[in-house]
Amino acid sequence: MTGTFEFLDYAIFMGYALLILGVGLWVSRDKKGHEKNAEDYFLASKSLPWWAVGTSLIAANISAEQFIGMSGSGFKIGLAIASYEWMAALTLIIVGKYFLPIFIEKGLYTIPEFVEKRFSTNLKTILAVFWIALYVFVNLASVLYLGSLALQTIMGIPMIYGVLGLAAFAAAYSLYGGLSAVSWTDVIQVIFLTIGGLVTTYLALDAVSMGQGFMAGMKTIMEAAPERFAMILDESNPDYISLPGLGVLLGGMWVANLYYWGFNQYIIQRTLAAKSLRESQKGILLAAGIKLILPIIVVVPGIAAYVMINDPAILASLGEAAQSNMPSMDQADKAYPWLLQFLPTGLKGLAFAALTAAIVSSLASMLNSTATIFTMDIYKPYIKPDANDRQTVAMGRISAVVALIIASIMAPLLGGIDQAFQFIQEYTGVVSPGILAVFVLGLFWKKTTNKAAITGALSSIPIAMYFKVAPKGWSSSSLFVDLPFLDQMGYTTLLTMGIIAFISYRQNRGANDEKGINLTKETFKTDSIYNIGAFAIMLILAALYAFFWS
Repeated sequence: MTGTFEFLDYAIFMGYALLILGVGLWVSRDKKGHEKNAEDYFLASKSLPWWAVGTSLIAANISAEQFIGMSGSGFKIGLAIASYEWMAALTLIIVGKYFLPIFIEKGLYTIPEFVEKRFSTNLKTILAVFWIALYVFVNLASVLYLGSLALQTIMGIPMIYGVLGLAAFAAAYSLYGGLSAVSWTDVIQVIFLTIGGLVTTYLALDAVSMGQGFMAGMKTIMEAAPERFAMILDESNPDYISLPGLGVLLGGMWVANLYYWGFNQYIIQRTLAAKSLRESQKGILLAAGIKLILPIIVVVPGIAAYVMINDPAILASLGEAAQSNMPSMDQADKAYPWLLQFLPTGLKGLAFAALTAAIVSSLASMLNSTATIFTMDIYKPYIKPDANDRQTVAMGRISAVVALIIASIMAPLLGGIDQAFQFIQEYTGVVSPGILAVFVLGLFWKKTTNKAAITGALSSIPIAMYFKVAPKGWSSSSLFVDLPFLDQMGYTTLLTMGIIAFISYRQNRGANDEKGINLTKETFKTDSIYNIGAFAIMLILAALYAFFWS
């Protein structure tokens, strides 16, 4: 596919890059007579309106792992992978109603900071180290790898140069301006990734239908591959191990989503930077609505690619280049980059800008949150407690650079993994059950003690690894059990919660913990706009699952 970019494509892409850098640097500038303080850098001065919160949530979430990884899973598995998007919409509603009021009332900078206020400094430090390691070695590294894979596939850019280029682009505007630069440029990034993604989907479906358009293309792929449109997989499906039927709706998917949207620093940080709780909740509602349409952008193209490579007539109409470069079933993550070659001049540059927007916005978000956790939860308490605002902001920038360097070294080492989206979910799933158990019980059960929470967080890792290292094919009567990883996450969470509850009860003899949170009906009261929007989203979700059940 190398060399398929024309001058107009390069011009559109360069225009996008200059726009992002210009806006990022403009909003990063220091106001006259005011030097950036910690709140400015890490929480955007707590000034974000609801629409900036909502779009920034989506920009932080949608990255190469969705455009490339989720399209790859759509190519290999089908629409069932869209549960990660659609169930996220419901999860966001829960987060907005039940988690955000507590977090914002406590005036948090970081999620580990909540742990310190509810439990102890020791537990906060343990979880801060967990998060930093996860962001650097899994999230940042995988986004850089997938992004550079796209550059390599589409433009022939060697992997290492792609990694360095993406890292430099994300750093150019995010390191100086902090969350403010990231959030305001995210508004532009979402426009690019939505328009560019929809254009790619339309043209892929148009190609599948031999020029008959979007609706004809949808009808073609649904008729050609009906098995790819089952949302709930049965045990006979070879991909049941990845998406275990009803376990998706009732089990471990909730662990993945509640952890990610409720207790993940680089996501929740946007909501903490809102002007008010109400603005934050409206932003959550906007993000939930956008989540409903995202499978059209990030899953349907993968299914279209699957239909293309299995239909000789369609392949013949696409030309020899398409046939020589088409992905095999064990190269699922090449499906989306492969599709981009069919876009006409100009739109190819727009689609590539959309993909790049998704990558660099997530990189910038992860960098800022990694820096926030390191600076506020490790540097300031342990290394330099008397650090002033200038030193704090400087350390935020330094720690982001170090994280980016480490992730850039790790990224090429991920080469060869298939379905990177699933890879990210599986390895995040080693850490997320313990964190979720600690937070849910800490928020809503006053009897939860610090000792129990620390024991639970630490014990969750060996429990998760026990399930993960089970040799494939071993029966449940053996020493190990072979379970889908979503079920592993569900069982790990339940076992961890059981450990925390048991130790808490034994320690306090049934009494409330002194740091337990007092909750009232007023804590979770939401306005009519939020309630109506949440109800509408739940109705749409019910209709989608009913239509695509099996």
